Amino acid sequence: MQTLEDNQTLDAKEWALTIFISSLPLIGLIMLLVWAFDSNSNIHKKNWAKGTLILWIIGFVIAFAFLFLFGGIAIMTQMFN
Repeated sequence: MQTLEDNQTLDAKEWALTIFISSLPLIGLIMLLVWAFDSNSNIHKKNWAKGTLILWIIGFVIAFAFLFLFGGIAIMTQMFN
């Protein structure tokens, strides 16, 4: 059950701290998962964390697609030279 505190908007200081923590390499990913799927998280932070995770997944998919595409081209070029 969500309380009134879970629905309050975050001020600039809380958002700055949230974004800073989420930018840390491994801790940020763990915290995004906690904020996205914890039932006690603020609803605004929860939605932001879910959106950020979706963007990370899209970025990883695009990065791996380019890696395999251009890596495959480089390997094929080396094989035929």
